[in-house]
Amino acid sequence: MERQQTRSEEAAPGLIAGFGGLAKSAFALLMSRVELAALEMGEVRNNIARLLLVGALGIVALWFALGCWTALIIVLAWDALGWKILLIVAAAYSLLALGILLYARAMLDSDQLSMPATMTELRKDRDALL
Repeated sequence: MERQQTRSEEAAPGLIAGFGGLAKSAFALLMSRVELAALEMGEVRNNIARLLLVGALGIVALWFALGCWTALIIVLAWDALGWKILLIVAAAYSLLALGILLYARAMLDSDQLSMPATMTELRKDRDALL
């Protein structure tokens, strides 16, 4: 009789063993999600660093170009327009700045700095658990 009872205990894991397996699986799932998030954060960090470097170089080049072109336009048009050329140049630069601001907002709205794969997996996990 004892031999038969021992076999049935070996064949069917206990409640604690089941919870242990569940905890082990949940921990493994959590670790895989953390690893995926870490990989995507590294990619996002690299993209942000590259964007900042290119943006800084672009801004420096733009300042030099704007300064030279502005000086040339003002010198050439001063005899004909006088102080009005300064107003025209200021208005043009204001419109340019507004366009750049709208473009930057569009870049941020397109979620280029998000982590789509991680968020998708986390949504799937949430739906599976509910």
